Amino acid sequence: MNKIPFFAAILALLGVGLGAFGAHGLEDLLIKKGTSSTWETAVFYHLIHAVAAWSVVFCGSDEDKSIRSAALCWVTGVVIFSGSLYLLAVGGPRWLGPITPIGGLLFIIGWGLAAKYAWVTGGRRSG
Repeated sequence: MNKIPFFAAILALLGVGLGAFGAHGLEDLLIKKGTSSTWETAVFYHLIHAVAAWSVVFCGSDEDKSIRSAALCWVTGVVIFSGSLYLLAVGGPRWLGPITPIGGLLFIIGWGLAAKYAWVTGGRRSG
């Protein structure tokens, strides 16, 4: 079974929830630490890549490895990129800073795989 739609939907749910939590539940803390923009960046990339992963549902068949791999890169990228930024914004350990770009690299790889899929299929659904 293709679990990409499930994980994409959970990512979107968490993105909206964390955005609201940052704006309302953590507002004072983020302002005090001066990390509101870090939280907002995390939410922004989180939600964009949740939607990108969800779009895979409409792109290819379960057998299409490049588009499935793209979605996996985006999901993992959200966990690493946005997850590290969320933690840093609330005072997490500074060693997370160098981890963040790994998630960004996964986003880039995912978009490269999506471009490969679009090139090979001409942007048409394969399944």
